[in-house]
Amino acid sequence: MIEKSNQAGIFNSNIHIVQVHSKSGNNPLKDQDCLFHVIEQGLKKGELVQESTLITCVADITNVFEEYEDYLRIGENPDLRFVISNTTEAGIVFDPSDSSLKNISKTFPGKLTALLYQRFKTFDGDAGKGLIFLPCELIERNGEVLKECIQKYISYWKLPSAFSDWIDWSNIFCNSLVDRIVPGFPKDSIAEIEEKVGYKDEMAVMVEPYHFWAIEGPDEVKNEFPLDQIGLNVKFVDNLVPYRTQKVRILNGGHTAMVPLACLNQLRTVKEAVDDSEIGKFLKEAIFEEIIPTLSMPKADVDQFAIDVLERFANPFIVHELKSIALNSISKFKVRVLPSLLAYYKMKEEWPEKLTLSLAALLIFYKGNYNGITTPVNDSPEIMAEFIGAWSLNTTDETVNKLLSQTGYWGEDLTGYNGLVKAVTRAVDSLLISE
Repeated sequence: MIEKSNQAGIFNSNIHIVQVHSKSGNNPLKDQDCLFHVIEQGLKKGELVQESTLITCVADITNVFEEYEDYLRIGENPDLRFVISNTTEAGIVFDPSDSSLKNISKTFPGKLTALLYQRFKTFDGDAGKGLIFLPCELIERNGEVLKECIQKYISYWKLPSAFSDWIDWSNIFCNSLVDRIVPGFPKDSIAEIEEKVGYKDEMAVMVEPYHFWAIEGPDEVKNEFPLDQIGLNVKFVDNLVPYRTQKVRILNGGHTAMVPLACLNQLRTVKEAVDDSEIGKFLKEAIFEEIIPTLSMPKADVDQFAIDVLERFANPFIVHELKSIALNSISKFKVRVLPSLLAYYKMKEEWPEKLTLSLAALLIFYKGNYNGITTPVNDSPEIMAEFIGAWSLNTTDETVNKLLSQTGYWGEDLTGYNGLVKAVTRAVDSLLISE
């Protein structure tokens, strides 16, 4: 996005990459003078897209562990303005074992606190040298959480209160949400790609054509970071919650609702499931007839997002195995699908057929075998043992009652909802009859 914005003349910035996890400074990107290609492959409005962009805006790379003093000096750069991070969901944390500013922190917020303190001291607390933070980690309120962690380190390390005030009043911490599937290095097609672009590129990265970035922050962020002005799918919003809900319920929820049924049908990948006449129809109806009606966003926007999601699932260049999505399916169903199922019931006073069938398929999936085939269940030993016990009961009704009453799975006892046990039991029996 920054490369394209630079080329369009609406932005003029370089990127300094910082490695905060890897303890090895050996980075092939340095050997390529920080140049690499982004390869977009997939479907866009029904058309096959295969495009490459040479990224030229990376100026340097610093490894925190091998070049710590160089890392801190980044904070002394008067032109530094933005910090964009993606350190995984577990990256934005406070660790009390980080006992001193003198040591390299174990966490990203700790390392960032050290750099910010260096900047604060270098510019004598100049309010004009504050930064704009755009964290992309997939956690709620990621900007606010990052700021809270930094303030915890300031207090824990007994740094000056003036520094704490500078963090509060001279810096902007935005909440943001990114959405793009990035399979990474295209090892199966790299020879063809290198022949096409005319370079040997060990750091090429494949992405899907779809991209989305929602940023919640004040107007000055939009003014300084005008990526939305050149057709990029970037939105500056007052409230990020609806966009997060849309993504979790439709994209993640669609994945999670589809997986157990697709696995029972012995399908292997997301694309196979979407292309399958039965599962593809199930997924489309679940999204458009049962999930979307429970969302409060403008219908036209949500419908378009869902259309894009189905097209993304059908990307012929991405091999996304169902068994990888099936990891910890119970906890995923609780967050991604159950809210839609319950909201539909609250709205219609009847249980949604497709999402109820998905829940039934999930219970059977955790049984561990179906039609003589072992299902790719992957969850904690405790949950696996509980399912074995539940499936040893005498009747389907008893099994469903036992499993839906587990508050540890669902956050509440689902047997208290009128007619849900009956609806799920009926769906379970229909699937077992076809076994």
